[in-house]
Amino acid sequence: MIKLLHIENIAVIEKADIEFSHGLNVLTGETGAGKSIIIDALSAVTGGRTSREVIRTGADYASVTAVFSMPEDLPWQEASGIEPDESGDVFISRRISADGKSVCRVNGVPVSAAQLREIGARLLDIHGQNDGRKLLDEGAHREYLDDYGGLGGALEAFRVSYGMLVAKKGEIEKLSIDEAEKERRIDALKFQIEEIERARIRPGEHGELEARRELLMNASKLTEAVETAFSALFGDDDSPGAVALISDARSQLEKAARYSEGLRALGERLSDLGFTAQDISDELRDFRAELDFSPGELDELEARLDVLRRIIRKYGGEEEALELLERGIAEISDIEDSANKLEKLGKELDSLVLESCRLAEELSGLRRSAAAALQERVMEELSQLNMPGVEFSVEFDEVRGEYGLGAFGSDEICFLMSANAGERPGKISRIASGGELARIMLALKNVLSGENDTGTMVFDEIDTGVSGVAAQRVGEKLANLAARRQTLCVTHLPQIAVMADTHFMISKSVEGGRTFTHVDLLDFDGRKAEIARLSGGENVTATMLSGASEQLEAAAKYKSQRLV
Repeated sequence: MIKLLHIENIAVIEKADIEFSHGLNVLTGETGAGKSIIIDALSAVTGGRTSREVIRTGADYASVTAVFSMPEDLPWQEASGIEPDESGDVFISRRISADGKSVCRVNGVPVSAAQLREIGARLLDIHGQNDGRKLLDEGAHREYLDDYGGLGGALEAFRVSYGMLVAKKGEIEKLSIDEAEKERRIDALKFQIEEIERARIRPGEHGELEARRELLMNASKLTEAVETAFSALFGDDDSPGAVALISDARSQLEKAARYSEGLRALGERLSDLGFTAQDISDELRDFRAELDFSPGELDELEARLDVLRRIIRKYGGEEEALELLERGIAEISDIEDSANKLEKLGKELDSLVLESCRLAEELSGLRRSAAAALQERVMEELSQLNMPGVEFSVEFDEVRGEYGLGAFGSDEICFLMSANAGERPGKISRIASGGELARIMLALKNVLSGENDTGTMVFDEIDTGVSGVAAQRVGEKLANLAARRQTLCVTHLPQIAVMADTHFMISKSVEGGRTFTHVDLLDFDGRKAEIARLSGGENVTATMLSGASEQLEAAAKYKSQRLV
């Protein structure tokens, strides 16, 4: 449940703190006072869409902070590194800047708007004043029925099987090309395979040959430089090299060291230098040997590089060409063996069709059982909502897809109703008025609301189009729902307001040329005055206050006697 809502700089609300309680929390006030802005703030703090237009004029930002009781099955908590608060509560904040950017945090940890929507779905179930219009979307009726029947497991089993069926059908379609297309494809693959095999590609060869080519093209310059360096180190017929001169110098120092001990260290250093010079001259000799090449080697190397460059340019690289070779051989094998594969895939498809049809039939049976119970429950609820002549039913039709199956089974589900006794049931979109839609939605929510639901129900003027006794029944239903699950409701009806366990009045004032919205928690006298205003308008009389007091007492008596 939600405990606290803090709002700053949203529309006409400069700053407001609302402490909600268990049970039914009602918000009333004049039209335009800012009641729905509070619902918008709740939506924003649980990941709903928002924009910089919500920021109060003159402010740099808008922010909403909410405190919720920690639900037992909070999603992605551990994976996101979100630690529970010491109190066991969830602190959520969202800040919207003037540039349109928003920052979301859960218990101080930054999260994305998508993550916030995920957790928000567990915390709040918001229904706007036009939410009954969802009943006009026949695509949602199947979902309502499956939720009521708890058919998520059976539906998932069917969807897994049906997904495999669709995938298998795709495999068959991919292989089922005509013979002329098969021949064209095989010819194209064989050409690629022969070209790559003829090139005898070896990974890394192109780089090696490029390096060898660079060496051969500069062989004369390299040879001259290496020969000169080698002669300088090793000597020639005309002069000794550095290796011999270093050796002579070392010998002289060894003799001199007998007379001056300090020269011994220099002799050792010359000895090390001699070994180094000898090693370098040996490596130069080996490098010089590599510079020997046949006159035609460069031409052969250029021809080989031309082959490799063509393959690389055409297929993207040596590794890519070898991978394409492997895939091409496998595809030719698949195409040539397609008849056998098609036969095998066809048998697998038949098996999947049978399995999917079996699961769809089981799911349909469960739906029909759930539909019968749902019809009975909704009819009972509607009767209690002052709709005694209404008839509600669930119509089943066959899916017109291939195999008689669709993504959700073999059933098309549609809710039908008759608003008056004796009339044939028809589609809700053609029969129901706004007030009837509101009551049907409330009936469904009351039926679908389970004992283990942890989220808070939020209704924004769901009482639209309802009045009189019907409004009283809606208030009683909201009170019953709130006994099991915290409920927030924005309303203009006194019949609903009197059922509140906690009552807030939303008002606005103009100060210094600016509009300000205020949220006040009402005590009994305040509630009495507000109920009287809702019933009779601005000029509240003693009689109206007395009547409001009687309504509040009657509501308290009803709530004390309800079955929790």
